[in-house]
Amino acid sequence: MEALVCRKLGDPTTPPDSSETTALSVSTSHPIPTLNSPTSIRIRIKSTSINYLNYLQILGKYQEKVPVPFVPGSDYSGVVESVGPDVTKFRVGDPVCSVAAVGSFAQFIVAEEKDLYGVPAGCDLVAAAALPIAYGTSYIALIHRANLKSGQVLLVLGAAGGVGLSAVQIGMICGATVIAVARGNEKVQLLKAMGVDHVVDLSKENVIESAKAFLKTRKLKGVDVLYDPVGGKLTKESMKLLNWAAHILVIGFASGEVPVIPVNIALVKNWTIHGLYFGSYGVNDPGVIKDSVKQLLSWLARGLITVNISRSYKLQEANLAFLDIRDRKVIGKVMITFDDPKTITSSKL
Repeated sequence: MEALVCRKLGDPTTPPDSSETTALSVSTSHPIPTLNSPTSIRIRIKSTSINYLNYLQILGKYQEKVPVPFVPGSDYSGVVESVGPDVTKFRVGDPVCSVAAVGSFAQFIVAEEKDLYGVPAGCDLVAAAALPIAYGTSYIALIHRANLKSGQVLLVLGAAGGVGLSAVQIGMICGATVIAVARGNEKVQLLKAMGVDHVVDLSKENVIESAKAFLKTRKLKGVDVLYDPVGGKLTKESMKLLNWAAHILVIGFASGEVPVIPVNIALVKNWTIHGLYFGSYGVNDPGVIKDSVKQLLSWLARGLITVNISRSYKLQEANLAFLDIRDRKVIGKVMITFDDPKTITSSKL
């Protein structure tokens, strides 16, 4: 099968080739994974997300280190291609999605039956591949951790990125007043078209002044939940908008700068600071991930959320997707998509 292989840690924006100077190479003869238990399932992948974590992982800057060589990739969707003898929930041809530690930048992947989710009829498989990590992170952060309620004010930084856009949509579903912070006209126009309550364009406005003016018009005191995948100076500025007993959701540091949160102010204002690392839930509380993905697939099927695919690339063009992420050109999600299989001939193995 075709697979994108990380042979050494390095820059994933360099075009993959067969030389030993690049981090990535496309193998056309990578071994197809075999079923490794009676309840395992092999999936022919339709689409897989490229997340910021994949970018950091290949650079060697992610918190979890994977020994090289490895096939990167995390959340994906596809069609069941073969099943183990004890599988009862899925049949060959069923559309599914899931998330893996590594391995989805390939034509096939093997997963345990308990880790797969059936994709409801009518749902786009590419959109389903974008759900587990980006939307799952926002669901767990906003609903499971911050307990976001209708009528509260949600401030989303990096609102046009993969996790940011998902947070905006989930906030709207919850009935929150959503303030979205982004940079550039294209991103701002998309957020406005979605019906976001207020959008701050960082290329033209100061987040404090713009948000305060909006809050004043709505007769609102401040922000109840801060969703922050950006970090840096923007975090420090945004904290000036927070209400007493506000929640701060630390999602990531796309700015490259880890912010310093003054705990003395957190004490006085009774803030709750949540660190949110999606991957650790798979080890410590996998039930939360399962509940989130099931709910998200239900919302997708009902049209309550819409995944904005910024662009889909072929496996050989993965470096271009990583360039989009590095240069912050992504609005929503960027994906790797494989051609649909013409036939599926395998069954129970």
